[in-house]
Amino acid sequence: MQVRKVYLDNAASTFIEPAVLDAMLPYFQEWQGNPSSTHYHGRIVKNALENARKTIAELLNAKPSEIFFTSGGTEADNMAIFGCVEQYNIQHIISSPLEHHAVTHTIEYLDKKGIVQAHWLENDPLGRLNFMQLENLLRQHKNTLVVLMHGNNEIGNLLDLEYISALCKENQAFLLSDTVQTVGHYPISHKLGLSFFCGSAHKFHGPKGIGFLYINQNVKIACHIHGGSQERNLRAGTENLPGVIGMAKALEIAIQNQEKNHKHLKGLKSYFIQKLKESIPEVEFNGDIENSMASVINVCFPSSEYDDMLLFQLDIQGISASAGSACTSGSNVGSHVLRALGLSESQIKNSVRFSFSRFTTYEELDYTLDVLQKMFVKSYQN
Repeated sequence: MQVRKVYLDNAASTFIEPAVLDAMLPYFQEWQGNPSSTHYHGRIVKNALENARKTIAELLNAKPSEIFFTSGGTEADNMAIFGCVEQYNIQHIISSPLEHHAVTHTIEYLDKKGIVQAHWLENDPLGRLNFMQLENLLRQHKNTLVVLMHGNNEIGNLLDLEYISALCKENQAFLLSDTVQTVGHYPISHKLGLSFFCGSAHKFHGPKGIGFLYINQNVKIACHIHGGSQERNLRAGTENLPGVIGMAKALEIAIQNQEKNHKHLKGLKSYFIQKLKESIPEVEFNGDIENSMASVINVCFPSSEYDDMLLFQLDIQGISASAGSACTSGSNVGSHVLRALGLSESQIKNSVRFSFSRFTTYEELDYTLDVLQKMFVKSYQN
């Protein structure tokens, strides 16, 4: 079998849209001014920066003054959590063990320092959160920040943001939702009533190293990075102008094609699940696949001679997938999300996350399915 190069790790990062690169190039080649400079070249790029901010805000039904540029989702999460805690003297943070480490590690740090008390929501084996517990905690503790992601980056579970937002509003709690996996793919806007949400351009076919934090106009936070007046005195440092331009263009394309892309992704996921069930009957799926993102599927394969080497074997065959978050790929601890679902260590080791994009083809899935089937048929025969 000829080895092909198949990329099925789009939850980690996506290919950049050609039109996005075209939009960025002038700000690498022609316009080198600093947006904070007052001369002609500075004014030109400042105008481009603010037009991009306006574009992103309009796409999210927000105001330009509610959009703050960051280096990505991790910084945006940190900026919101630290800034809100300091500004409002937050005493309690409610979150989930299923969150990205950009959230869990930040909350654990604040808890360990005695700055806040962390409360972790329970979840069932499918990763569904205990909302009754959330309601009880919100009633018990005032001056609270709730941090819950919209789409889980490892198992794909989707959260009902409207319900959570209404619950937080009723109890006068702040709500940050890590929407890194869903911005550009699902409708996200200020209408949800969130205090904060964030995006990272390379998750929706934009450049790496650029993201944003939405801060509701009724919420203020403490300064995140000191040293200059950029981003309305919240984040000092010269803005990544080409990145901002690229992010705005990528979000525009993603939202314009959102319905078509979603249909394509749903088709890919349904096809992949059905063919996996047919070719490897013992396969299982992690998370709540009936209520999850169309782009992500986490598969637990049966024990075989490839235990501990699944990703390595796939890589040899030219297939790029992952065991979970790219941010923890250097760790040998294993997925904290799958562990929170109650999976055994062997199940965690035999689980692979496949994630799709609008560029993913059925031919690529067929090749991947063929590779997997041959691996496991061989294992059964042995």
